[in-house]
Amino acid sequence: MVEKVIIMGAAGRDFHNFNIYFRGNPRYRVICFTATQIPDIDGRIYPPELAGDGYPEGIPVHPDSELDRLIRETGTDLVVFSYSDITHEEVMHKASLVTAAGADFMIAGATYTMLPATKPVVAVCAVRTGCGKSQVSREIARVLKNAGRRVVIIRHPMPYGDLRAQAVQRFARYEDLERHRCTIEEREEFEPILDMGVVVYAGVDYGRILTEAEAEADVIVWDGGNNDTPFYRPTVHVTVFDPHRAGHELRYHPGETNLRMCDVAVINKVDTATQQQVEAVQASIRMCNPGARVVLAGSPLTVDNPELIRGKRVLVVEDEVPLARWSPATSPVTASGSPWSATAPRGRGGTHRRPRRRRARPGPARARRAGGLPGAACVLRLLRAHADRAQRVGRQAAGAGRRRRRLPHQAVQPS
Repeated sequence: MVEKVIIMGAAGRDFHNFNIYFRGNPRYRVICFTATQIPDIDGRIYPPELAGDGYPEGIPVHPDSELDRLIRETGTDLVVFSYSDITHEEVMHKASLVTAAGADFMIAGATYTMLPATKPVVAVCAVRTGCGKSQVSREIARVLKNAGRRVVIIRHPMPYGDLRAQAVQRFARYEDLERHRCTIEEREEFEPILDMGVVVYAGVDYGRILTEAEAEADVIVWDGGNNDTPFYRPTVHVTVFDPHRAGHELRYHPGETNLRMCDVAVINKVDTATQQQVEAVQASIRMCNPGARVVLAGSPLTVDNPELIRGKRVLVVEDEVPLARWSPATSPVTASGSPWSATAPRGRGGTHRRPRRRRARPGPARARRAGGLPGAACVLRLLRAHADRAQRVGRQAAGAGRRRRRLPHQAVQPS
């Protein structure tokens, strides 16, 4: 029996799950994707060039709001949940809608959708959007680059344009941003990486992306999106936490998965959090993943040319996505008291001591989160400690190819 499938997503994890498991799999027929979270990503077609054999017209993308109707009208057998940064409660509301409409509801195992790499992979993920993954990724890349490694960063997908043209994107210069017609959101992520002299990949087909990146990298840094799990099997798994939202690490999917899987737990923004907030996050880590190495890090705001606006009133413009996920009280600008206060990152592990504040200073119109993660060097040490493991992963990837196992729900299907 060929099962009819709908994949719920937001133009990222959903496409990856399709490419890894459903594309070319004769047991399934994917009817459509549904889309949410990102404006104007529905109404598109996942193109036949990416969908593969069996989808000559591609796969349509419908609004998530039409899910109930789509299940009933198409007789869908299975709905696969494939997006991130959503409460556990809301996930189960979605499951209830799906099962009431007559379909099975599934979340694929995190490790099952990770592609094996022939090079060591440092995966940087988070428990919520806006924890500070990208600054951590850049600092780890800087440490590895200074140690003489060829580093390539692979970014979680942001395919908002022509999916055919965006299948594999490589950025080494600012001209590449123009050539790929990057959005402001993409440029915000890619430009600081290019300024470091590091190549960054993104796109839609992360199997092809991995093959190209491995050809020019000694180490790959996975820069995750939202609080999603890695697309590649990590040698070292780093998860970033936000103490301003203490408790969210246990309430959001799949952030709790990242909490339970990580080798290194980075509690960011300790320069603006209270001791009670930091200790609450530490307690969650001890409860769910006592073997993780805990790193405390500050996230001071810096500005490019402070002399341009010194002594002037400043309007701070915050990112759209973090604002959509934060309450006003936990916005980084609000939480810092003054957006131009600067504190140095503090050490790792142990008892958190409130950092001493420096006097607030004004800055120009463009603010950045500074690097200087005190525990980034520990990732390099962990990579060395995991050298044998990385070699084993490489041998397995070279010899085994991609294997498809039976998922649990398949066991009840007639042969």
